[in-house]
Amino acid sequence: MNTPAPAPQTLAQKLIARAAGRSSVSPGDIVTCKVDLAMFHDSSGPRRLKPMLEELGAQIWDKSRVVLVMDHYVPERDDESRKIVRIARDWAREQDLPHVYDSQGICHVVVAQHGHIRPGMFCVGGDSHSPTGGAFGAYMFGIGSTEMLGVVVTGEIWLRVPQTLQMHWRGRLQKGVTAKDMMLHMIGRFGMNGGQYQAVEFAGPAVKALAMQERMTLSNMSAELGAQVGLIAPDEVTAAWLQAAGAPASELGDPGRWQSDEGAAMTRHEFDAGALAPFVAAPHSPANADVVSRYSGTPVDVAYIGACTGAKLDDLRAAAEVLRGQRVATGVRLMVAPASQKDQNAAREEGVLQVLLDAGAELFPTACGACAGYGETIGDNTTVISSTARNFKGRMGSATAQVYLASPYTVAASALRGVITDPREVLA
Repeated sequence: MNTPAPAPQTLAQKLIARAAGRSSVSPGDIVTCKVDLAMFHDSSGPRRLKPMLEELGAQIWDKSRVVLVMDHYVPERDDESRKIVRIARDWAREQDLPHVYDSQGICHVVVAQHGHIRPGMFCVGGDSHSPTGGAFGAYMFGIGSTEMLGVVVTGEIWLRVPQTLQMHWRGRLQKGVTAKDMMLHMIGRFGMNGGQYQAVEFAGPAVKALAMQERMTLSNMSAELGAQVGLIAPDEVTAAWLQAAGAPASELGDPGRWQSDEGAAMTRHEFDAGALAPFVAAPHSPANADVVSRYSGTPVDVAYIGACTGAKLDDLRAAAEVLRGQRVATGVRLMVAPASQKDQNAAREEGVLQVLLDAGAELFPTACGACAGYGETIGDNTTVISSTARNFKGRMGSATAQVYLASPYTVAASALRGVITDPREVLA
């Protein structure tokens, strides 16, 4: 009797099946997966894991598969932050962890830039924006401290195989329109629960045309869709970027393996990238998104370029393209917090950072900063346009602050004119 061929598999199913040691999986299956990488930071990691591990008398299952990043409470500004960071540093030394990045930038960017995430991997992170790893063809999602304890001790986690929701983008983005605009459009259309517990896959010619850091923005903000993961099939762009980041070519495998099969069961939505305008999300939700013209002319006090979502090297380049040779409007404060030391150094070498400083920007540490409500936060009754992922009430500081979300192009154009502005007007 002939064994029937397995049903076509989505990219998500293939990644989960590999981690579960199975030839295939189906949506709804509950499987136990072996974890290739566990990432946590100073806020989510040692201060919570250390006492639980000690109480259990347990050890880390494989230190080579753990990455610790200090990014939330650095640089330390008070006794509480000093205590949290000290716990993380002391624990890292006690455990002799081989992969520790202290004050090098935001975890989702730093981990990728050091070649830790590669196609085919199954990863977890102690932060809600951990789906960023999906940009590299890895299944990566955020978990809480109790789940992380289980992973750290056993190297495994159970999972219910999700349905796949494919966002297929045809065409090509206009100048001044970015992955951030794509995400705000999708979140505005589907809401923050539109991809709830689903595997969102970004596909199509417009996605393939994106540079790696723009792809990271898509996967990063799949969290704002409520998705478990935000996947992009790896290709030659992925391989080239990872090799430059130090990932051995021998470990990249065949990127073509990690693609959704033709005919795999999924819900597919079509979008036209060429018709997309810049988008802005109004307070106090990323789902309050509409075309920039809806909010054009709204006065702003602060323009913030920061976070894992909106301050990578490509984001800094976009802002500099708008601001080159010009100054921000009188009364507007331009705050720039690069996503990593590596990106900041590259921006300095290229002259991008100097363009921003000459335009009146204030430079802040390469850390989560105001996006996470830490450090130099936003004051009362302040209107902000920000390249971050979230604009929840009080997230960036005062509960009376009004935070609008936009791409770095739009943030820079708005800083230049002092009001929310379509960046295409300035670029033209």
